[in-house]
Amino acid sequence: MVSQAIMLGIVAGIGILDSRIFGALMLERPLVTGLLVGLVLGDVKQGVIIGAQLELIWMGIAGIGAATPPDVVTGGVLGTAFAILSGKGPEVALVIAVPIAVLAQSLGVFVRIVNGYFMHKAEKFAAKADFRGVTLMMWIPPVLFFLSVFIPTFLAIIIGADQVKGLINAVPKTILDGLGVAGNLLPAVGFALLLDMLYSKKMAVFFFLGFLAASYLGLNITAIALFGACIAIIIHIVLSNNKNEVGNGSVAINNLTEGEIDFD
Repeated sequence: MVSQAIMLGIVAGIGILDSRIFGALMLERPLVTGLLVGLVLGDVKQGVIIGAQLELIWMGIAGIGAATPPDVVTGGVLGTAFAILSGKGPEVALVIAVPIAVLAQSLGVFVRIVNGYFMHKAEKFAAKADFRGVTLMMWIPPVLFFLSVFIPTFLAIIIGADQVKGLINAVPKTILDGLGVAGNLLPAVGFALLLDMLYSKKMAVFFFLGFLAASYLGLNITAIALFGACIAIIIHIVLSNNKNEVGNGSVAINNLTEGEIDFD
């Protein structure tokens, strides 16, 4: 269990460092962390299934400005891990992951506050042309971010795995079934958050077109996405042709105004 706890802590650490030193490789997304947790715990299938469920919930979460979103890395890793260890499936992951992500959000805010100190120290080192000091100040914040998810994940697996498993086993089946139904509704919240960022009056017609295609034509998401891609390409071609025609018309008018008329 200790080795698994260490591995899961590393998975969480890699996820939190994704958009900080690795670039945006999407390693922090629940779909990826779920796969890695499944590999560590020996149940890849459940890891992918649970990760996909959590991805639907959190697909619209993004840090905008100074706002700190829920920690989907810690929530995703621990939610998936406890669900696999308890053997209860995705409905348990949904119930556990969301409160853990919100709780870990506070720890993330604290780390960001502490990192502000090192930012100012880096400015002072830069004023003295102390590049070694600047480099050190730039590497301390990622280490703190790594520890902020590694330590809680490690301790939660070591201390809480058996307790959480016993607690879940003690919950009546009717309550778990109800939580499963509620969990199936949570992906709608994820889509709503995503739509809230993407929605515009010009794009609304495409949203309703996809909704109608799914509701009345019975098309799945893959088919709708392919049709949408074809429509986007057609629109791009039409707009490009119109722009070229407008450009050619402007050149012709300019030639006429300059007296370049061919009478032959």
